[in-house]
Amino acid sequence: MEARIDYYKVAPQAAKIMMDFEKYIKSTNLESTLLELVKTRASQINGCAFCLDMHTKDARANGETEQRLYALNAWRETDFYTEKERAALALTEAVTQISTNHISDELYREVRKHFAEKDFVDLVYAINTINSWNRLAITTRAVAGVYQPRN
Repeated sequence: MEARIDYYKVAPQAAKIMMDFEKYIKSTNLESTLLELVKTRASQINGCAFCLDMHTKDARANGETEQRLYALNAWRETDFYTEKERAALALTEAVTQISTNHISDELYREVRKHFAEKDFVDLVYAINTINSWNRLAITTRAVAGVYQPRN
């Protein structure tokens, strides 16, 4: 598959804003393991091969297990994830599919059991950021398989 356009080259100021968002997300109290699960799950839902390749590689580089990565799309059916991770994954799915899955009060309360107010807002920013990346990568047909994680 061939990329359609290099959005970094065409709009570098916008790309910098997106990268600044990533830097912010990495500076929060949210664990990198949790963030990679969120990014991978949103990318699964959106069908973004480039982001799936990137975030599963980053997750493994951070020590994530193959078992948890392989079962992520069926996380409700396993006991591989903590209650906090399960809450974050439920929120990820709801936000990613917000046109059909509005954020219920019940889901909000469940997530807030595990995330303080600031951490909750940061989690929502993280979910929104990966959804934006997915949409950029899918639309411009970013080529999967070339990403290498930084050590």
